[in-house]
Amino acid sequence: MLRIEVVLMNWLLKNFFRGLAIVVPIAVTVYLVWQAFVAVDQLLPLNRPGLGILILVAGTILLGALASNFVVRHFIRWTEAIFRRAPIVRIVYTAIKDLLEAFVGDKRRFDRPVTVALSEAGDVRTLGFVTQDDLTFLALPGHVAVYVPFSYSVAGTLVIVPRERVQLLDADAASVMALAVSGGVSRA
Repeated sequence: MLRIEVVLMNWLLKNFFRGLAIVVPIAVTVYLVWQAFVAVDQLLPLNRPGLGILILVAGTILLGALASNFVVRHFIRWTEAIFRRAPIVRIVYTAIKDLLEAFVGDKRRFDRPVTVALSEAGDVRTLGFVTQDDLTFLALPGHVAVYVPFSYSVAGTLVIVPRERVQLLDADAASVMALAVSGGVSRA
């Protein structure tokens, strides 16, 4: 009788954890997407759910299309010039703009995945993305800047290493980022 109880308990625990591995990622993803949806939708307090997001997305697309127009482009440059000169605003604006452009702008920076040798022998490596090829402006000729994302975080660190310690990867940047951010678990 005790053997049947142990087998039953093992079966219950195994399937509980298997179900947990399925339910938790789905539930957390749905919850976070819903919360983001509600937060963005509340930026424009309208009576119809989803209308605020629709207006914001359409407005963003329209602004992106108009950005090639001479007048709008001139206005955007003028606004950016003001933001880049304002003491505290400059820090926030520049950081956000550079981060967005690194992922989706014309100046993408996270498109060259590399491994970086952390030891002299090269047997310990980390994944990263080359963000600057030439650091002579920092009096570091022969060095490159590599962004190394942290696992399970949106943060990361910048390491400056000799060029010979960096090896380009023949891999999709999104897959390398997913692998690094997931702590080596994801292969997406």
